Amino acid sequence: MRYRSYLALDEILAAQRPRSDEHDELLFIVIHQVYELWFKQLLHEFARAQRKLQDGNGPQAMHTMRRIRAILKTIVSQLDVLETLTPVQYSGFRGRLEAASGFESGQFRELEAVLGRRDRSVLEHYAPDSDERARIAAAMSRPSVFDSFLAYLSRSGFDVPPGARRRDVTAALAPTAEVQALLAEVYAADGEAAQVCECLVDIDEGLQEWRYRHVKMVERTIGDKAGTGGSSGASYLRQTLFRPAFPDLWAVRSRL
Repeated sequence: MRYRSYLALDEILAAQRPRSDEHDELLFIVIHQVYELWFKQLLHEFARAQRKLQDGNGPQAMHTMRRIRAILKTIVSQLDVLETLTPVQYSGFRGRLEAASGFESGQFRELEAVLGRRDRSVLEHYAPDSDERARIAAAMSRPSVFDSFLAYLSRSGFDVPPGARRRDVTAALAPTAEVQALLAEVYAADGEAAQVCECLVDIDEGLQEWRYRHVKMVERTIGDKAGTGGSSGASYLRQTLFRPAFPDLWAVRSRL
């Protein structure tokens, strides 16, 4: 076993196939391929974090969630590199993308589902027999990260409201006063569970930071032009801003 074969470098380094002679297209491809690798790792880490939460293992869950937060910081910083691409440089090869769009990222849609999004209309963008559609649908049918967190609280001795404990996990988890009252108790106890809460808030904040930076990157590159693949571009992305994955954890701060 050698370094090159262990990392499958022949396959990886052959996976960049620019469709133009523009110097900057390679950067665009590399950045987005790296994003997809990070999305794969995030899905891997979230699966572990959920297992540890459901097992009641707070320390290991927090260790994994801190790694997730570090990855989110990394993917935000990658936008600094992408923003070296000027509008003129991007327009030099943009037409070669044809219908290809970041909106088609199945892994990012799966991440959203893991975090609790339950919008089944996103499945329409994938072929009925595709692996991407199957993975997104499966994630929408499983407990979300917040559901696993509630299971952790129950294992830790907190009285989780029955409606939250036995809810339909295929439906979106709406914020409730009962769950916020529970979280106020968790914070008042100021123990391990409160630290887990803060790790989840760190992740939520990191995701929102990435969404904001992504919007600004799109705005400075193409303004309000329509995105590739027929998407509305920056105008759609703005709609995703300031929508927390864990709204109860933000709402409870007004009660502390």
